[in-house]
Amino acid sequence: MNQATQSQIKVPATYMRGGTSKGVFFSLQDLPLEAQVPGAARDKLLMRVIGSPDPYGKQIDGMGAATSSTSKTVIVSKSTEPDHDVDYLFGQVSIDKPFVDWSGNCGNLSAAIGPFAIHAGLIPTDRIPQNGIVTVKVWQVNISKTILVHVPIVNGFVQETGEFELDGVTFPAAEIQVDFMDPADGDGSMFPTGNLVDDLEVPGVGTFNATLINAGIPTIFIDAEAIGYQGTELQDDINNDEQALSRFETIRAYGALKMGLIESLEEAKTRQHTPKVAFVSKPKSYLSSSGKLVEDTDVDILVRALSMGKLHHAMMGTAAVAIASAACVPGTLVNLAAGGGEKESVTFGHPSGTLKVGAKANNTNKGWVVERAIMSRSARILMEGFVRVPSDVFE
Repeated sequence: MNQATQSQIKVPATYMRGGTSKGVFFSLQDLPLEAQVPGAARDKLLMRVIGSPDPYGKQIDGMGAATSSTSKTVIVSKSTEPDHDVDYLFGQVSIDKPFVDWSGNCGNLSAAIGPFAIHAGLIPTDRIPQNGIVTVKVWQVNISKTILVHVPIVNGFVQETGEFELDGVTFPAAEIQVDFMDPADGDGSMFPTGNLVDDLEVPGVGTFNATLINAGIPTIFIDAEAIGYQGTELQDDINNDEQALSRFETIRAYGALKMGLIESLEEAKTRQHTPKVAFVSKPKSYLSSSGKLVEDTDVDILVRALSMGKLHHAMMGTAAVAIASAACVPGTLVNLAAGGGEKESVTFGHPSGTLKVGAKANNTNKGWVVERAIMSRSARILMEGFVRVPSDVFE
């Protein structure tokens, strides 16, 4: 290397929490030219920023924190879509393998897109009141969907601190309502097999009733009892059991095949972000991961979901959209576990506590349609400045 060449390059970046996730946020125009377009160069940059691939599974040499909730990257730009403010592209970085999964959205980080867009100067100043709410209209590029992020403004600035408590996040913050518009798959049915409940045959594991839904993110729902669980499990109960994780990955792969998301089981290895697999149960009392008692009367249903091969510490935002959508369609496994019948909201228990989500489902001549799913999250800038990566990152 030429001595005049710096050993590292600096890239402007913002480290943000959104919901129960964290990620490194970039404005598209701030990326090196090689990474301003999709492709291998962009993936190499993002993997090096996060610290992947890491055979130790720790991401010590990067911004990631060795969980699916924190191995995330976001690229935001002025929208190319009519009547939208910004484009939001999400990259889920594999921890131990050399790839970035672009197949889905991060619902938790969606809450941070509005605040980031305002901080980055992507929203005209005349849209921002001295006090009130700015609704940032986001085009989610990965899944071609609209998200409305309602950002509170106090004294002309984004309100980040507040009293809103979100289970899975230690400190309270300002509440941000996020609306996921028409969250079902735009290219097909919300239920890709045409059924509310399917028989999912998984060689070597068993055959299960399953609700396969594509709303928010493709998700496979199965009954907890059918796979030997109570639905009250915490992370260590699943993540310390390699055989259990292997079974879930096999279920996920066969579910993806049945949903038409992949053409061969081999493809599932490079599509870790989607689909999700989750198991549901009727309400039961349990101690959350923080030691707080969740009473069976506090919730309508229990849900545990896996992300990137591990049980999630709370709930992925996109999976919460899938839960809301499935709960509001009578006859799905989620709806039945929540007591059945017509619903417009559901409160579910997850390992860190509870979350209320809403959805409005209509049965049309095209099948079931969800107009929007709504949830409250929070977001906060943790650090801003530059990330540094070795200058040879693109070689």
